[in-house]
Amino acid sequence: MSTPFPFTAVVGQDDLRLALLLNAVSPAVGGVLVRGEKGTAKSTAVRALSALMPEVDVVSGCRFSCDPHSPDPGCPDGPHEPGASGSRPARMVELPVGASEDRLVGALDIERALAEGVKAFEPGLLADAHRGILYVDEVNLLHDHLVDLLLDAAAMGASYVEREGVSVRHASKFLLVGTMNPEEGELRPQLLDRFGLTVEVSASREPDQRVEVVRRRLAHDDDPAGFAARWADEEAAVRARIVAARELLPSVRLGDGALRQIAATCAAFEVDGMRADIVMARTATALAAWAGRTDVLAEDVRQAALLALPHRRRRNPFDAPGLDEDKLDETLEEFGGPDGDGGGDDDPNPDPDGPGGPGGQPEPDDAPQGDGDAAARPEAGESGEPQPSGGAGEQSPARAAEPFRAKVLSVPGLGEGAAGRRSRARTEHGRTTGARRPQGALTKLHLAATVQAAAPHQRARGRSGPGLVVRRDDLRQATREGREGNLVLFVVDASGSMAARQRMSAVKGAVLSLLLDAYQRRDKVGLVTFRGSAADVALPPTSSVDAAAARLESLPTGGRTPLAAGLLRAHEVLRVERLRDPARRALVVVVTDGRATGGPEPVALAGRAARLFAAEGVASVVVDCESGPVRLGLAGRLAGELGGTAVTLDELRADSIAGLVKDVQGNRRAA
Repeated sequence: MSTPFPFTAVVGQDDLRLALLLNAVSPAVGGVLVRGEKGTAKSTAVRALSALMPEVDVVSGCRFSCDPHSPDPGCPDGPHEPGASGSRPARMVELPVGASEDRLVGALDIERALAEGVKAFEPGLLADAHRGILYVDEVNLLHDHLVDLLLDAAAMGASYVEREGVSVRHASKFLLVGTMNPEEGELRPQLLDRFGLTVEVSASREPDQRVEVVRRRLAHDDDPAGFAARWADEEAAVRARIVAARELLPSVRLGDGALRQIAATCAAFEVDGMRADIVMARTATALAAWAGRTDVLAEDVRQAALLALPHRRRRNPFDAPGLDEDKLDETLEEFGGPDGDGGGDDDPNPDPDGPGGPGGQPEPDDAPQGDGDAAARPEAGESGEPQPSGGAGEQSPARAAEPFRAKVLSVPGLGEGAAGRRSRARTEHGRTTGARRPQGALTKLHLAATVQAAAPHQRARGRSGPGLVVRRDDLRQATREGREGNLVLFVVDASGSMAARQRMSAVKGAVLSLLLDAYQRRDKVGLVTFRGSAADVALPPTSSVDAAAARLESLPTGGRTPLAAGLLRAHEVLRVERLRDPARRALVVVVTDGRATGGPEPVALAGRAARLFAAEGVASVVVDCESGPVRLGLAGRLAGELGGTAVTLDELRADSIAGLVKDVQGNRRAA
């Protein structure tokens, strides 16, 4: 077994370490979500925490880690008689991103349940993690239904497995820790709210601190056991402090003054619901116990707010989490009272706040330097190119208009991609549409089809009692239809013909609305722009719609309209993405007025590029941005070449009078 990196040897990351330790002191805080760029010790710190957790007493032979002093009365391995017990280190269980539902919650042997009437249950990861740590790396990439199961178990302290009327319940209380890189996509706000605390981590910009990080990492890699031995005293001290804080926790007093500050702070920052108040109260209490005090002070409330509120203030995916610390201080001062006051100069725990604290940290997506710069700079050779009549040179980016609720654009047919909310697909969850023989392990039994398959063979199998004699060949898997997420690839015309400021503002507002819709429907998004003499991939396909929104906001306009180049670049992006994720179907959204200029025969070339999409059956929509009293209808012609449909900006609105949302194939059939 490899020797983990010592928790106390982690350099910096004060907020991360404090949040993890507070949950170790009081698991009721509700876990930690760690957000940050790659290479910032997120996983290292979480794995190191398990070595600091106190050992747990367990009933010998119980697969569900029951406490011998108060065993779970509903334990599937129970009832437990007083007697044999032992202790073991607290487990840290990792949930892989690609785990199945059965791997997470456990599985029932359906065949034995039907034929023998017994509950043959194989525990899952939720049982393994009971009274320990459940760690989910890249939690934002986990399937939604798994996240729901995970957070329900964390909230209720129990896991339920239901299979056709047969149910198993077992206790599942654990310290939930999730890590994520926001560049790869966000969690839904309602799921963010289920994590007790959140911290933002980033690499230090101080050379001395970075040197120390490298020095310790290399020392650990060269001699893990020797490095761990050098930090053994510090580790033992923190472990003892966790035990002491746990023992002190029931004695900590949360006075009315502190409660008033907590309530006022949550109200001042307009946090929805009451979960934030409860989490702040538990966190402030744990902070006091960690500091060795029995009274909650104003500084505890302040630190609790910085850890518990930033992720609960998001109203849409384009809002960066954060907290106005000046407003926080004003609120605490205004509602401070005798119970909530107290400077805390004698607090033995150093204040972890400061420039690197969780409040006010910018999202990594807010400063895209690579592709975003490429999208913003003029194209090579563009400066010497004559401007089209009526066109304009490069203009500063126009601000996006207010986004609106967009109509649903879907991909025709039945897919098999990742679970989402856009297009029809065969999925593990959804309405039952039929039955088939299982391929591998049976997960969703179709009871009627199974009985129908077994019924004709009962006499031949010697059935004599009321029970049905079921064989493996009789079992039928339910086929279900739900919704999938797609790749929505935006191809945006940023040429001079689109440069009218009011029009570009409306165009950006429409694309922003479609991005918000893509976020809600669990899509991946990509952004290709074209202007001047070439096209750029402003954002490769990603789950981070806020990254796409940031690139869109900084998009300048001007120059000729290389429509063919934009379509060809989009075609290449789709080709590469099909190799990476062949099951995910694409929807191409071309935002243009349909004009094509620059180079020999630009219109004919654009038509040939468009027909590539039609030949491959790629679903497409053209958002017609043409305005003015005289309309050429070029966008509609382009939609016909693509084999898709054309809609105007007004028709994109869900509340528009025009009755859009035909499936994208509607116009393809007409063509």
